[in-house]
Amino acid sequence: MNNLDFSANPLLSWYIVLLALSGAIMLVLGVVGGGQKAGLRILSVLFGVGFLGYAYYLAFVFEGGEVIIFFKVFILPVGMIVASVKAIVERSNAKNAPTPPVGAYNPNAPYNPNAPYNPNAAAPQAAFNPNAPQAPQAPQAGQPVPPQGAAPYQPGTPAQPVADNPYAQPQPPQQPAG
Repeated sequence: MNNLDFSANPLLSWYIVLLALSGAIMLVLGVVGGGQKAGLRILSVLFGVGFLGYAYYLAFVFEGGEVIIFFKVFILPVGMIVASVKAIVERSNAKNAPTPPVGAYNPNAPYNPNAPYNPNAAAPQAAFNPNAPQAPQAPQAGQPVPPQGAAPYQPGTPAQPVADNPYAQPQPPQQPAG
């Protein structure tokens, strides 16, 4: 049976045509992408197949009875088209946006903890001041580290005994006095 008879029942016929058109549009938007994310594309494909299937059912399988017509279902395709156009426009604007110029280093600028890390930024160039307090230097690899508060090792001095301290650093070997 064919329910697409615009002279007998124009409302049902136009509803079927609009369902099929909306389903096809949503199916194309879901398959092509249209700037949408994967979840929206899958949803668009599912609703498109559903709209097309329901339009086919109403046009060729339905044999009469009561049909509830929801014109609100046409809001979804319009919303998907608007979202696709918006995503395409935003993507093209992001591609064409100029990159902001990198300014020169300003040592007097306030610290911004949220500023992005830029490994290519110029390092601050400050004049060396020999009278300025210097940071303590880390010991070089392979050299003994004296315990905190202890005097550094001097060759020729006897080792100090450490009583009952299994965690004490080993004492360097004694050198013959000469």
